[in-house]
Amino acid sequence: MEHFLPGMIMGFREGLEAFVIVVIMLQYLNHTQQQAYKKHVFHGVFGGVAASLLIGFALYLLSQELNQTDEIAKIWESIASMMALILITFFIVWMIKHGRNMVTEIQDQVRQNLTKSGLFSLAFIMVAREGTEIAIFTFAGQYTLLPIGVGITISLILAYLIYKALIKVNLKLLFNITLAYLILQAGFLLGYAVHEGLSALKSLELISENHILLTKAFDLSGTVFDHKVGILGIGMYVGLGWYSRPEWIQFILQYAYTLGLFLLWSHDLKQDYNK
Repeated sequence: MEHFLPGMIMGFREGLEAFVIVVIMLQYLNHTQQQAYKKHVFHGVFGGVAASLLIGFALYLLSQELNQTDEIAKIWESIASMMALILITFFIVWMIKHGRNMVTEIQDQVRQNLTKSGLFSLAFIMVAREGTEIAIFTFAGQYTLLPIGVGITISLILAYLIYKALIKVNLKLLFNITLAYLILQAGFLLGYAVHEGLSALKSLELISENHILLTKAFDLSGTVFDHKVGILGIGMYVGLGWYSRPEWIQFILQYAYTLGLFLLWSHDLKQDYNK
């Protein structure tokens, strides 16, 4: 459960954004009596999915090659996690700056790209972007395919119900909740990358077991706060990206990054409120 729920939420979050963007595009075409262009949107969606699968397969092959030894596997997981973190940080900042006006911005982009190739490209880029993020998260060693697949399936069903106007959803609230969770998971990803990197350096004997970088901030293993078996620790791991025995550098970087993004979000909300 400690791995399933974060993976499912991540798949749901990324899938929902891609599908809701497609829904906005289709609803705009319906509203403007441009239904003939809808097939080009679907072509872009299928193309984006295909591109995401190809990227995912390439990353899978790469990970298999690099996971030949434990030391190399740890280095790969650390590098892949950093790659995922860079990508997801750009995405989070974009959502903080533009997410609340997403419907209007997508409609404007559809209006400006109301051609066969324009709509295909717009749908392709939107879907491929989310799919690439999912692929990188998956092969950074964080999540498995099953929970991600469940999350994507749920998001697809929800997007379909929204498109058919069978349900009404406060998308702004939903995206805010999932964005907050994404920030927490991104912080955990940074901590994970640092931890695996340090572990690899120790395994390769590049640093000693007593090196200052390996100094623990605290060790709550075997207590209720143990992130693997503790009653409270498992819940904190799933919800907050908690780790019960972090190195000082891991602990500081993870929570400084997380706090920084929440402060950026808060500052942006205050600026928007004061306009």
